[in-house]
Amino acid sequence: MTVFKTFWKIVKKYIGTILLYTILLIVFSGLNMTTSDNQATFVAVKPDVLIINEDEEIGITKNLIHYIEENANRISIKNEKDAINDALFYREVNFVIYIPKNYRNDILNKKNPILEIKKTGDYQSSFAEMMLSRYLQIQKLYATNSNQEEDLIKAINENLSKKSNIEVTSKIDTKKTENAAFYFNFASYSIMAVVIFVICLVLSSFHQKAVNKRGIVSSMKVQKYNRQLLLASLIYAIIVWAIFVLLGILLIGDIPLLLLSIYMLNSFIFTFCALTLALLISTLVNNKNAINGIVNVVALGSAFLCGAFVPAKWLPDLVLQIAHVLPAYWYIHSNELLITIEIINFETLKPLLVNMSVMVGFSILFIISNSIISKRKQKNVL
Repeated sequence: MTVFKTFWKIVKKYIGTILLYTILLIVFSGLNMTTSDNQATFVAVKPDVLIINEDEEIGITKNLIHYIEENANRISIKNEKDAINDALFYREVNFVIYIPKNYRNDILNKKNPILEIKKTGDYQSSFAEMMLSRYLQIQKLYATNSNQEEDLIKAINENLSKKSNIEVTSKIDTKKTENAAFYFNFASYSIMAVVIFVICLVLSSFHQKAVNKRGIVSSMKVQKYNRQLLLASLIYAIIVWAIFVLLGILLIGDIPLLLLSIYMLNSFIFTFCALTLALLISTLVNNKNAINGIVNVVALGSAFLCGAFVPAKWLPDLVLQIAHVLPAYWYIHSNELLITIEIINFETLKPLLVNMSVMVGFSILFIISNSIISKRKQKNVL
């Protein structure tokens, strides 16, 4: 087991590099999860509304004003154009409603008077506009069939008083799954960098011409020599994967075991894919400076293009189309799909199985390419 032991002696030299990428993963994942925990839950905030009423405040007009006062904060501002514009500009008011003269009579006469509005364009003004639109649509619907003002007001208010009961059918904590997806997405960069960088540097020491020739002329068979290198590389990759998975469990916290198992399987296949790519690169390149540059391009490029750093939903379509040729895209895509899965069965897992199959396909391609190139290089040495 001389080759096997030598492999680990060289790995020890790069402990600092492994720790660096591990710390990066912990820091960025921790920051993201802290930010997620501090996010406020949605609370409907009443917008500040100014009502300019040119009609008599009785009957249907009074009812409209009362509805607005119940669902918004009514603000008093001097009825002057400059004063109103200044209030909108400085966000002293979010929404302005102009009720025209004869509004009440027009409604009762089945006309459709137009309410002029001014708004700031923020989410509060949008909420106020939605609230007003709801009232006006209901009013218009009942006004066409009602001849009595009291009946019309009663019908409008009864309809507006109805509330929808919302039942949450999904029992999955989406915050936890989002944290898990972010962690494992970012882990793709750390896994790829640590696996490819260290394995390539270690194997480059074994692939030096002098070392290669010694191995060929030694009593150890070439097949055994290569098996020990492959075994050591595989064990190293599994150790890296296990460390990052354990860190994920500690950082993410409580997550359904089945869901965690899928994340683990997905990351294991990706780690194996990174291992086969590392073996291919180590066969192609022996120069340590070149390896450093290649690892940065491959690991950072995959992270930026595939959504490890920036969520894939924010990336342009062209970038995502290019990312399809990288294993990291299929790995991260599976993690993103896991966020929205509510029921785990064959149908919901089918897209994930496809993604995993694609990563296995990449691994097979790297293995075949590595086998062909290594055989040609051995002939050249001989």
